[in-house]
Amino acid sequence: MTREIVLLSGPNLDLLGTRNPEIYGTTTLDEHVARFSQLAAEAGFSVRHVQSNFEGDLIEAVQSARESAVAVVINAGALTHSSWALADALDTFNGIKVEVHLSNPAAREPFRHLSTLAGVVHGSIAGFGATSYELALDAVRRLAGTAS
Repeated sequence: MTREIVLLSGPNLDLLGTRNPEIYGTTTLDEHVARFSQLAAEAGFSVRHVQSNFEGDLIEAVQSARESAVAVVINAGALTHSSWALADALDTFNGIKVEVHLSNPAAREPFRHLSTLAGVVHGSIAGFGATSYELALDAVRRLAGTAS
């Protein structure tokens, strides 16, 4: 097993920075990924980022992570609330799995209260804006036994 983290970004996350900045902030997805990758590198991990607006692409990324990654960190966007197929794929990944949300879905519309992923990930980090990704990396480090 390598020290790779697969960072997955679901539908519409490519619009971060301009889509509902009052909810998601003004940081772009590229900026989130760059910061996460920098911190991961400092902790001895490489990062492979996949963003897709298509559920199947994310499922295939999880399946390929089974061969190469120590962890999957996923912000599935709206698929969090509807994709049992993505949950099934994550369930087959034996490494560390962390669900991330910039906003707090539990404090938003009722349809966002359900996470189809919650039962198959080690934990969920939500509501801390850009810091959510840093907290997810810290969780990976601790679960991988590399936190200092």
